[in-house]
Amino acid sequence: MKGVSRTRGIIAVVLVVALTGAIAATYRLGSIQVQTSADDELYLQSSKSLKRFSLGFSGLLADIYWTRAVQYFGAKRIAHSMHYESLYPLLDIATDLDPNLLVAYQDGAIFLSAAPPGGAGEPDRAVDLLEKGVRENPDYWRFYFTLGFVHYMDRKDFAAAHNAFVRGSEVPGALPWMRTMAATMAERAGERTTAAAIWSRLFESTQDPDIRETASQHLTALRVDAEVEALEDRVRLFREKAGQLPGTWVDLVRFGFLRGIPLDPTGKPYRLQTDGGVQVEDPQRFPFITHGSSSSSK
Repeated sequence: MKGVSRTRGIIAVVLVVALTGAIAATYRLGSIQVQTSADDELYLQSSKSLKRFSLGFSGLLADIYWTRAVQYFGAKRIAHSMHYESLYPLLDIATDLDPNLLVAYQDGAIFLSAAPPGGAGEPDRAVDLLEKGVRENPDYWRFYFTLGFVHYMDRKDFAAAHNAFVRGSEVPGALPWMRTMAATMAERAGERTTAAAIWSRLFESTQDPDIRETASQHLTALRVDAEVEALEDRVRLFREKAGQLPGTWVDLVRFGFLRGIPLDPTGKPYRLQTDGGVQVEDPQRFPFITHGSSSSSK
C-alpha cells in the first residue's frame, strides 16, 4: 500500500508541476503585446524555448498563438491597416508548436496572401507557410488547393498554380474537381471564369467568416465586371445602329437591345454615362470591381 501511495503521490506532483507550467506559459503568452507604434513590434519567443517551457503543453500554446494570430489579423483589418508585420511570426510559431494545426496553415495563408488593407499582402510568405504545411501533412490535399489559389490570385503565377492543383489531385482522397481545376488552369489561365471557379471553391472550403465574406465580394465583383462589359457592348451596338449614344436605358429597351432597366447585384440600376460608359450606383458596395466605377478604366 505504501508503494501505491508513493506512486500516486509522485503522479500528483508531476501533474501539479505540469499544470503549473501550462498556466505559467499561458500567463507569459498573455503578456505578449501588439504595439500600436509605427513599427508595430510584437514581442515573441522562439518556438523551441516555448516548447521547453510548456512542459508538454505545446498543443495548448499553439492554439493560443493561433487565436492571437486571428485576433491580430481581425484588429488590423478593422483598422484598415496597411502593415501586418507580426502576422507571419505568429503563424510560424503556432505551426512550429503544433505541426498538425491545419487551420493555421489553411486560413493563415489566406490572411497573409490578400492585399492590404484586407490582408498582409505577403503571398510569398503564404506559399512558405503552405509548403511547410504540406511537408508536415502530406496527405491533406486541401493545402494544395489553397496553394494553387495563392499562386493564381495573388502571385499571378499560373504555371505554379497549375502545378499545385496537379500535385493536389494526386493525393489520395482529393476531390475530382482538383484535376478539373488543374486542366482549366493549363488551358484558360487568367480568364474570369477560372477566377470565379477558384473563389467559389474557397468559399465552400472554409468556415472563417472573413474569408467567406472576401470570397463572396470577389464573386460579386466578377459578376459586376462581366455585366458592365456586356452593357457597354450593347451601348456600342446601339451607337452603330442609331448613329448616336443612347440618352437613357429606355432607348436600348425600345430598340430591343435590353429587356429592361439593368440592375446591379444590390438591386440598384446601373448608371449610363453620357460617354457611353456604365457605372454602379455605389462603388463602395463593390470593393473589388475593375469595371463600373469612376476610378476604373473602361
